[in-house]
Amino acid sequence: MRSLPIFVGMSRTLPVKDKSENALAIKVSPFRTGVRVTEPHKHNNYFECIFLSAGKGFHTIDAQRFAVEPPVLFFVRREQVHFWELSDEPAGFVMILKKNFIDQLLDHQLRSTLERISAFNCLLLQEAAPVTALFRLLFEETAGGTARVTPLLEGLLKALLEKGLQIAKPQPEMPRRKSRLYRQFADLLSGGRQVRYKVQYYARLLNTTPQNLNNACRKEVSRSAAEVLSDYVISEAKRLLLYTDKSVGEIAYALDFRDPSHFVKYFKRLTGSTPQAYRRMGD
Repeated sequence: MRSLPIFVGMSRTLPVKDKSENALAIKVSPFRTGVRVTEPHKHNNYFECIFLSAGKGFHTIDAQRFAVEPPVLFFVRREQVHFWELSDEPAGFVMILKKNFIDQLLDHQLRSTLERISAFNCLLLQEAAPVTALFRLLFEETAGGTARVTPLLEGLLKALLEKGLQIAKPQPEMPRRKSRLYRQFADLLSGGRQVRYKVQYYARLLNTTPQNLNNACRKEVSRSAAEVLSDYVISEAKRLLLYTDKSVGEIAYALDFRDPSHFVKYFKRLTGSTPQAYRRMGD
């Protein structure tokens, strides 16, 4: 595993940053030119879209390191950990979409486009001009601040995302739209609430049965609900092991394991490594 960069004075408690403003459903701003290196952090309450037309270096999202090769779009979901290591001055825009913005959307095609594009962390683009122009229009439209979705905002956002997909360099095949129950399950897992590793818990929250949830997962991703949940639990465990100084016991309890030894066995069974060994590999 690639060693993580050392940040001087970095806290070993994973920071949660919030660049949104409470009343705003969407925020668009120029990428800060002074940003070169940041600590690993996450954003619990919004989806972030970053466009860079200039800059060089690396952007790491959930331990996957992407070379910054403008023009490029990056997408960071609310549960993901990311950080920057830039060597040249960046230029571009950052767009934040809060959950209440997405909940207000009336355009079903835009919802589908958001779902498609959020499956990617990085889209390398063939040209910068059209995306730059659309980001500028969104920036001007949201400059005064807005707490509600308007048809113009929906139209500009849809144009931006569809254009990004259209001029992206070849990508793996995009996933088809998922069923409502599966999407609700995925939203619960990434929604910032304390994780539970029991399928029954999430089935109750979704007012369904474990069997129905299991069927929805098998239909959509050919995996059981328990396997989907395990992926999330292990991903969250890896984030906590790599980016915080919490003990293995503290991580076990944070992930709703009553016995740390059970967590260690669970982690090793699914990853082939103990939590302690995995943490050492990242040092």
